Amino acid sequence: MESIKIKSFSLFLVMAALISGCATESHQKVTIVPVETNKTVYNGPKSTLVLGEFNNRSNYMQGLFSSNIDKLGNQGKTILNTHLQQTNRFKVVDRENLANLQKEAALLGIKQEIKGARYVISGGVTEFGRKVVGDKQLFGILGSGKSQIAYAKVSLNIIDVLTSEIIYSTQGAGEFQLSERQVIGFGSKAGYDATLNGKVLDFAIKESVNNMTRDLENGTLNFAL
Repeated sequence: MESIKIKSFSLFLVMAALISGCATESHQKVTIVPVETNKTVYNGPKSTLVLGEFNNRSNYMQGLFSSNIDKLGNQGKTILNTHLQQTNRFKVVDRENLANLQKEAALLGIKQEIKGARYVISGGVTEFGRKVVGDKQLFGILGSGKSQIAYAKVSLNIIDVLTSEIIYSTQGAGEFQLSERQVIGFGSKAGYDATLNGKVLDFAIKESVNNMTRDLENGTLNFAL
């Protein structure tokens, strides 16, 4: 009888080890919301734009122990270029990959015809922040909640290369929130979500670009041809 118990317990341990050693994998498609005019028909003139300086000018990641790499600004540049191109309202030219483009053109044996841009779009992240807020019900006995909140604000300027005049300015802002709640010990616990930074930055830049396309269509934004 004792040997049966030992065998049963050993079998239980083996099964528990097998179950705990199994890994589960899941994936799902995440819907990306593009700019408002993405894939819309447009027959009007398209001015050529090039992205100039776009930096993190907020206090976020600007402390004594921060690196000299402007991660937020570089991330914003990539997002801004993508959204501008997807508007189907502008010709967006790239200057950061000129060396690679020249190399590939030489390998192909062709002469490049680099287009100049009449307008430079510049700007930066003017406000950015993260905070965690929480609440407790009956001193936490009945439950508690916590929210991670990320906020971003960006400013964009369009500058005429010929005159150096700022012909147009706009701003966009956004806020993302991740919430969790526990009731009498039950509920979810979420760790620090670094993706909120990218999400809120994308939203703020997208709002700025949407402002540009709206003002282009209502006549507020005018380009010299």
